[in-house]
Order: sequence, then C-alpha cells, then structure tokens
Amino acid sequence: MGDSSDSVSVDMETISVAGKEHLVKTGRGYVSVAVFGDQDKPALITYPDLALNYMSCFQGVFYCPEAFSLLLHNFCIYHISPPGHELGAAVMSLDDPVLSVDDLADQIVEVLDYFRLGKVMCMGVTAGAYILTLFAIKYTQRVMGLILVSPLCKAPSWTEWLCNKVMTNLLYFCGMCTLVKELLLLRYFSKEVRGSVEVPESDVVQACRRLLGERQSPNVLRLLEAINE
Repeated sequence: MGDSSDSVSVDMETISVAGKEHLVKTGRGYVSVAVFGDQDKPALITYPDLALNYMSCFQGVFYCPEAFSLLLHNFCIYHISPPGHELGAAVMSLDDPVLSVDDLADQIVEVLDYFRLGKVMCMGVTAGAYILTLFAIKYTQRVMGLILVSPLCKAPSWTEWLCNKVMTNLLYFCGMCTLVKELLLLRYFSKEVRGSVEVPESDVVQACRRLLGERQSPNVLRLLEAINE
C-alpha cells in the first residue's frame, strides 16, 4: 500500500445492511438489539429517540455509504431499541413491567453483559441521549465515550412541558393521530426540513411520517411517561 492517506475504503457490496436481530432477556423484560459488523471489533451502541427505532432514527447516518463503511471499519454496531419500539413490535401487554428511565439504563448494562462487552462507545438521540447519559453516570467503567445528539440536559420549558402533556393525553385517548405525528416531527426536524407553504417538506420527513403511523401508541406512551417522570 503506497498511499498513506487516512481515508478508509470499504467495499459496500461485501457489507450486509440487514444486521442480525437478537431478543435479549433482561430482568426488566426483553430488549431487541440489531447487530451490524464484526463482533471482535470495539462496540458502538445506539439508542433512538421517542417513537423511533434504529431504522428510522439512524438511517441518515447508516445509509450514507461513506459514514456506514467508516463506522463498520472501526466498530461493531449494536442498535438497542426501547421496549416496544423494535421493528414489527406488538402492543405491549399490561403484564409487562412499567419501566423508569433508570430501569432502561439498567437494561443497557444487561445487554452489554449478554454480548460480553466491556467498555463501549455510545450514541443517542434526544431521549436516547438522556438514557445513555444516565447509563454512563451509573456505569462509568463500561463507557468509553458518548456521542449525544440534541440531548435532554435540563428541565423542560413551559412550552415543552405543555407539548409533552398534550402528546401524552392524545396518545392515551386518540393513539398515533395526525396531531401527535406533527408534534413528533416538530421534535425531530428543523423548520427548514419540515417545509412550508412555499417549500415542500423533504422526502425524509414524509418517510418518517409514514413510519410513525406504524408505531404502537401504547408503547410510545410508556416511554414518553418514563422520560417525563
């Protein structure tokens, strides 16, 4: 190799983008984990935002060939889905335990133990960033580093508190209705991406709206209530 460049080239044809799904039993219920890459490499765990899973939350990163190949060159990726947020999730049973954010953080260390992982890199978005931060505080020795996107790092403003209350009531009484979808899209995307009267909304917003229609509203409500405790 004559070129000493720092760039990494990985043949995308040799990489499976399907991943392997694992259903991990923890002391607080089952957790779905999708594993991508060589498990002998350092681990990167991800945790998505409310009402999202790894496909809808991280597809912008993991479907970019350059970013995806670079990540898989350096890490094995473990996508953790919040309970009831995995692909094809059914409505959670009333017998399933109601979890707090501390319980969700404790689930993560059980996932690490299941895969026999030591220290890991963590990447989370908003609610997922909050849960991974709690995990890092409780289990400092298991964390190599944190990548936090739009983390919840302070008490909500009055408008955020009111928005969450409205969303909670709508999810309880109306399910994943149009207004809940719009409130969630407001949470995920900037005004420019959402579009306006003059500018049509982007393809990614339209795709996310369709995916939200597939979410089980009782499961989303459980996570929202845990975050708002």
